[in-house]
Amino acid sequence: MITHILLALLPLPNLSGAVDTVSAARVYAEDPAPVADKRPEVEEAVDAFKAHTDKKGSEDREAIEIIDKKLIPEFKKSGPKDKDLIVKGLAKVFDLRRNDEKEGVPNNGLFIAAATALGEMGPESTKLLVSAIDNKNLKKQMSVRSTLIRSLGKTRDVKGALDPLIKLLQDKDAVLVAAAGEALGEFADADLAARKKGFEAMLKVVNAAKDSKDSDVNDTTARERYEAIATALVSSLGKLAKLDERDPDKLRDWWNKNKNKNWDE
Repeated sequence: MITHILLALLPLPNLSGAVDTVSAARVYAEDPAPVADKRPEVEEAVDAFKAHTDKKGSEDREAIEIIDKKLIPEFKKSGPKDKDLIVKGLAKVFDLRRNDEKEGVPNNGLFIAAATALGEMGPESTKLLVSAIDNKNLKKQMSVRSTLIRSLGKTRDVKGALDPLIKLLQDKDAVLVAAAGEALGEFADADLAARKKGFEAMLKVVNAAKDSKDSDVNDTTARERYEAIATALVSSLGKLAKLDERDPDKLRDWWNKNKNKNWDE
């Protein structure tokens, strides 16, 4: 009996404290390890890439191989400083000069490869892509500029890419307008305000082009511009609003009825 009484008087263990300690240890154990940064292998890859690009085109194939096998894979596991080093190293190629053609083929493979890679590196690459689109060295390189524009969309960076893409919808070159329209379709999962902004901008452009075409059946320039931009813009309009509609007039009617509504309800 006395033993039972003594046991009853002994202080109970602090079970809540033990549980807290275990929980804390578990949370600590599950915290992700910090990403390694300023790694020598990244610096070596960027240096090797530059060395190839400096050969005035004779080693562009080797440079592209480094993009595919080194820079893109390394970017995905890099810290902020290594990411910055990679995107800046890629963007420098747009200041280089290449002959317009090589053996009858456009000599822009390095530019296209770098532009495509930067699309996978947003948002770190956003500002560099915007700058490269207007690079004077690429003024006549429509396929490169189109790739840069589409890559800007692939960053899905609402803050940095949306407004520049909307501005490009006013470009005099229809091929760039089409690229901007295609790029805006990448924002199909963005917040509703961003989608509405992109939708309204594209709708105005495609309807203005259609109205211009329809007002004069003999205006071949207006018809060609509309045909060049309509498919890309109308497709992206459907993506942003999650609609299966391809008639610009019906899309305009839909917008007028639904522009102030919640499209996601």
